[in-house]
Amino acid sequence: MKILLIDVYNFNKGGAETVCFNTGDLLKQNGHEVIYFTLKWKDNNPSPQEKYFPESKETRKGPLRQVKNLVNYFYHFEAARKIEQLILDEKPDIAHIHLLWGQITPSIFPVLKKHYIPIFFTVHDYRIVCPAYTFRDGSGKICEDCQGKHFYKCFTHTCTKGSKLMSFVMAAEQYFRNRFFNPAQYIDGFIYVSNFAKNIQEKYMPAVKNIPNITLYNFSSSISPTPKKYPKEKYFLFFGRLSYEKGVKNLMEAFKEISECKLKVVGTGPLEKELKSYKEHHKLDNIEFLGYKRGQELIDLVTNAFFVIVPSEWYENNPMTIIEAYSVGTPVIGAKIGGIPEIVINKKTGFQFESANPENLIEQILVANSLSEKQYTEFSYQAIQFAKTNFSLDNYYPKLIEFYRKFHNK
Repeated sequence: MKILLIDVYNFNKGGAETVCFNTGDLLKQNGHEVIYFTLKWKDNNPSPQEKYFPESKETRKGPLRQVKNLVNYFYHFEAARKIEQLILDEKPDIAHIHLLWGQITPSIFPVLKKHYIPIFFTVHDYRIVCPAYTFRDGSGKICEDCQGKHFYKCFTHTCTKGSKLMSFVMAAEQYFRNRFFNPAQYIDGFIYVSNFAKNIQEKYMPAVKNIPNITLYNFSSSISPTPKKYPKEKYFLFFGRLSYEKGVKNLMEAFKEISECKLKVVGTGPLEKELKSYKEHHKLDNIEFLGYKRGQELIDLVTNAFFVIVPSEWYENNPMTIIEAYSVGTPVIGAKIGGIPEIVINKKTGFQFESANPENLIEQILVANSLSEKQYTEFSYQAIQFAKTNFSLDNYYPKLIEFYRKFHNK
């Protein structure tokens, strides 16, 4: 089978790209041919298909650049032309989309349909039913006011980066898309990465209930065969984007009250300066900022951590941080929000706490901190068993390929 994988970026920009490229590698390992369609970016990895990649807002040039950027946020004319060239030359059997809204755009939907190519869509965020894709308003609070149809509230609530203009554009794009390129009319199969995402998408776009779907948690390419021993250096770890919705500020507030516990923070983001100032102002010597880490250096930090903490304050879907932690036997303390409670099994693979509640978080950290070596090893064992059952290649690939085959040569 020849699979066309579609994403906005041809480099590891975020979790969606990690899943996209890992899926491509997995399919190739099992004898399938994989081709890619993304936009052009300066950081793109080399690709045999790059001649088909349309311009992005970063690479587009000319005096009308800003006008074209705005138009292409709704409908990317070049993307429609280029993907048709790719289809005619490569003749893929199916298309599997990871990200496209506001970049590649649904301009490619009619082209794929014209050539009878089944369209699969992995739901990494909530953009199909929420213009700002996070279900958060301009004040940072959880918001479901649009209810799948009143998208103007994205503008009135200033849901996008504190900008009325951006909020207006995203609301307008949602109206445009639902009128002319409704996902329920084009997508053949949805792949959800959490039951939470499935339920909330079907709640606010009931038409997708009739579309075949499968829930497949993101997978790990490597899972430790044995549980961890009690770490010699006992530290809690946060790794990810340093932004408001990730809950890092409240995480630091919790550790301010428990100076006997050590926290390492890995990542960068818009709150980095503010968080470091908070640390200095309160003289929090038990908190250490390590900056951006990747590869083996990050793996070692996760492996050696006592617990990973996921303090999110938005509807996280299926965080790769938890998958990566379990894969090396590190248990997790996770907020009870979004898809997190599906995979952090309280008092078994870790502990749950009320999102945005530093006091409740402190309670769970102290419970974790008091575990005996025997108890800790059991948590590590359960994390690995959960990963083997839910995140392994042996579990993921057969289900994915069976779902593909429901539509291939249909």
